Amino acid sequence: MTVLALISLFATALLVGGMVFFAALVAPLVFRVLPAEPGGRFIRALFPRYYVFVAGTAAAAAVALYPLSPPDAGIMAAVAGLAAWLRQVLMPRINAASDRLKAGEEAARPAFDRGHRLSVAANLVQMAAAAAVLAGFVL
Repeated sequence: MTVLALISLFATALLVGGMVFFAALVAPLVFRVLPAEPGGRFIRALFPRYYVFVAGTAAAAAVALYPLSPPDAGIMAAVAGLAAWLRQVLMPRINAASDRLKAGEEAARPAFDRGHRLSVAANLVQMAAAAAVLAGFVL
């Protein structure tokens, strides 16, 4: 296996493992263990770092994969780009709607719910895409 293949395999495996760990363990545990207000503050502080992790590992995989498999590199670049959009665009919108809800503005609920559903769906798409690239190493 070449150095580029090892780098891309490591970055992709780290990405998939990190995303699954966050979605399956960290996020549910925070809301099970912490009260709503501190749990929400913790998750709000964690998400920007999570998206930097996703974007960084996916971008590293994309760069290393490009000479080996341009289609897989494109998938990983899309995962990285989507993570950047989620962090810079959607997450601030969700946070703003959440703040309005906490201030008693019930009219913000549809925007919050829509943004949250979109972020969950986007994360599932990213996980599936990265897992498909990872599976390509095995198959």
